[in-house]
Amino acid sequence: MKILVPVKRVVDYNVKVRVKPDQTGVDLANVKMSMNPFCEIAVEEAIRMKEKGLAEEIVVISIGPAGAQETIRTALAMGADRGIHVTTDAAVEPLAVAKILEKVVGEEKPDIVLLGKQAIDDDTNATGQMLAALLGWPQGTFASKVEKADGSLKVTREVDGGLQTVAIALPAIVTTDLRLNEPRYASLPNIMKAKRKPIDAKTPEDYGVDLSPRLEVLKVAEPPKRQGGVKVESVSELVSKLKNEAGVL
Repeated sequence: MKILVPVKRVVDYNVKVRVKPDQTGVDLANVKMSMNPFCEIAVEEAIRMKEKGLAEEIVVISIGPAGAQETIRTALAMGADRGIHVTTDAAVEPLAVAKILEKVVGEEKPDIVLLGKQAIDDDTNATGQMLAALLGWPQGTFASKVEKADGSLKVTREVDGGLQTVAIALPAIVTTDLRLNEPRYASLPNIMKAKRKPIDAKTPEDYGVDLSPRLEVLKVAEPPKRQGGVKVESVSELVSKLKNEAGVL
């Protein structure tokens, strides 16, 4: 079984992002970048499936600038077998990502596409679902547990009311949630080995995908600063403030 794992290079989750003075986006100058945390979980789950003998090969793909190759190397150091880097300096929207992945799936013929449910930079939570629609494959989103049995997958999903378990036939799309696993740290020997693992260089033109944006960002602004709370003398005063001032009742 082959597993394809898309990964994204984003601003490190420990970094406090700064909005550009002209509010056209986020300032990325001299900012630490790393693999999207949900993508790390997807890579870890693919590696665990390989360690259990359920998968033979893990292929990692990233779409982005030259720096995205570092993200691929990180996945290779964790235990993936080889990488594909689709190089572009353009901002790539989820639909364009899904179209490129559709072409890659056609070439690689994976049994599972395992990806994070969302990226922490745009939070669109759309790529996995769009890819499933383009391929016509079943999907198990927001997975907190993945089990393989008799040519199918049993995926436990986190939903508003608790947990939902679905059985999906292969090939399939699975998007990972936070509680699926705890990603490992790459050891120094594996980091050195990752430098020798192959990464295929591609471009969007190789797949015939147009990256022209369909969305326009009008303004990016920081959230308003949280104001201090107030003390109330009674329950009735609390209810009055919630009803008349906060408007939540």
